[in-house]
Amino acid sequence: MISNQILQSTLNGVKDITGNEFCLYDADGHKVAGTFKPQNADKGLKDEILKFVDEPEDDTDIGDHSLIKLYDDHQVAYVLASYGEDRNKIGRLCIFQLENLMFAHREKYDKDNFIRSLLMDNLLLVDIYSKAKKLRIETECRRVAFVIETSVEKDAAALETVRSLYATTRGKDFITEVDEKNIILIREVRAFEGYEDLEKAGRVILDMLNTEAMSKVHVAFGTIVEELKDISRSYKEAKMALDIGKIFYSERNIVAYNKLGLGRLIYQLPVQMCRMFIHEIFGGKTPDDFDEETLQTINKFFENSLNVSETSRQLFIHRNTLVYRLDKILKLTNLDLRVFDDAITFKMAMMVVKYMKYMETMDY
Repeated sequence: MISNQILQSTLNGVKDITGNEFCLYDADGHKVAGTFKPQNADKGLKDEILKFVDEPEDDTDIGDHSLIKLYDDHQVAYVLASYGEDRNKIGRLCIFQLENLMFAHREKYDKDNFIRSLLMDNLLLVDIYSKAKKLRIETECRRVAFVIETSVEKDAAALETVRSLYATTRGKDFITEVDEKNIILIREVRAFEGYEDLEKAGRVILDMLNTEAMSKVHVAFGTIVEELKDISRSYKEAKMALDIGKIFYSERNIVAYNKLGLGRLIYQLPVQMCRMFIHEIFGGKTPDDFDEETLQTINKFFENSLNVSETSRQLFIHRNTLVYRLDKILKLTNLDLRVFDDAITFKMAMMVVKYMKYMETMDY
């Protein structure tokens, strides 16, 4: 049901234009909004309204006011009492405005429920197409799902900010919520837009929310789909990207599903298999057992694509010192990071350890 604040604002607006006074009552005769309190509000007006609700007429004139019914889904939802010059005619104009507001509110509510059900795979294929047609939602349109996570539960300010960016200007976009911390944006992807443009769109959202100083924000998005029925897949990808980003790419605030690399593969491995892999590579040790200097050397070596000269330059050490450290790692792990296959194995092992630690915290 539309809020009483919106109803009150509408009555105030019509009064400012026409000069007439209005009071709106529910079907039980209780006042929900109005521009003034009628003299007979506490006397016979409630009885008049209750009697009028059961009558077949949609409007009637009684004394100094007109009563007009406002329907919602073929049921009397409200009764408007209109006072002033041409009270019946102006009252019906006011009812017309309220009906349009209620229709728009109901359509928005229905669309929100439809999108949530679509994301959670709660609709049959035939229902998707029939309901989308009823709600005037295009089924063949390029779209992508964004998941925007905030550190504040039910962050109303963040939700309104995202809506201000998209809902009022792009008719094919939808904003909804499916849990306490995540805002879901279903965004239209125009023909000329690609994943780089989506990354920029994510940056705009992130910058806007950070500017408002609301809470810590992470943004993830899935792959582009061509049809509405596939948007749940893009949503699941975005959710996965959000989780994987926390594990392997904690320095990123925007994560794209199509750029997850090895992280996406490792995320789907059973934890027991990960433990076996780490034991085979390191025995009773893990990469975390290395000292800070060794870990810094390994990370920098990987950053520079196994280039010894560039790594030694950036670490401000002699080339021979770097070679010595790499030989030390070789003795400890039997992996030579200068060899591509060994470097890949070591890189995967480091990522697997991060994944195992994340899973341990989740279990706890």
